[in-house]
Amino acid sequence: MTQGGQRDDDYEAYERPGRRSNRPRTKDRPDYADADIGMIITVDRGRYRVLIADRDVSATKARQLGRTGVIVGDQVRVVGDTSGAEGTLARIVGVEERTTVLRRTADDDDPYERPIVANANQLVIVTALADPPPRVGMIDRLLVAGYDAGIQPLLCLTKADLAAPDELIAQYEPLGVPVQVTFPGIDLDPLRERLRGHRSVFVGHSGVGKSTLVNALIPGADRAIGEVSAVTGRGRHISSSAIALRLPDTTNSWVIDTPGVRSFGLSHVSRDRIIAAFDDLRVITEDCPRGCRHDDAAPECALDVAVANGRLSAARLESFRRMLGSGQ
Repeated sequence: MTQGGQRDDDYEAYERPGRRSNRPRTKDRPDYADADIGMIITVDRGRYRVLIADRDVSATKARQLGRTGVIVGDQVRVVGDTSGAEGTLARIVGVEERTTVLRRTADDDDPYERPIVANANQLVIVTALADPPPRVGMIDRLLVAGYDAGIQPLLCLTKADLAAPDELIAQYEPLGVPVQVTFPGIDLDPLRERLRGHRSVFVGHSGVGKSTLVNALIPGADRAIGEVSAVTGRGRHISSSAIALRLPDTTNSWVIDTPGVRSFGLSHVSRDRIIAAFDDLRVITEDCPRGCRHDDAAPECALDVAVANGRLSAARLESFRRMLGSGQ
């Protein structure tokens, strides 16, 4: 995507100041209409792997893109040698418009958003039922980030051989969040069916079994598997970069595995944007007083009135307010 005011390294008209050229200046810029279009499948130290048709192409980012970020899942325009042959290197010259972007901040006071994955339409929140124990606060934060990005969530509970999933299921069913339960050796076909036709980004703490799950779903993925510290009860970071992997026997089903996270800042998300993800709750809050925060301390909140009138279940409101509170 050509950025206004940026230099184009294909034309001397956009050369660095002080550099002399005998070529005539021109205001014409290349539109790259004939460039190959592919998907970023991983990024590693300034090198991008781009899938163009069935070719795995190595590429760099062209100078004219400046600070434009390129992340896993992006659809990009690529020029140069796009054969994918060993030793070749193409150039990314444009980024197509994104349908969704999953973002986070380093913490809740950080004003800078960090894009993680582009164009995903399903967020798989992977949480262990034990070893390490589930952290409801993290699940809520990931739900908030997913709803804010317009990405539908799926809660995947692993290690069900170590603890029962009933309590967590009860907490998230009122929000309409689908839940998939797994344990070692279980038939993963039900999960595969939920992934089919989607571009699914897997997010979770290290040690919850996320990479183990990816390796089981996609033989040959060889994602590094973390261990859980006996001292802290938390997983160790192993995978260092996100990668998009095609689900076997499909053409348009992708699993995007991301490095384990220990925090998920939400300073970029507002309460109104969270509420907008729930059509029924959004309609109810239209009757709230101006400035209502919709929490359990808010006077005359229309959500409480809806519960009293039987229009809204108390369990749904409780789950929603717990998740809403995680975003503040």
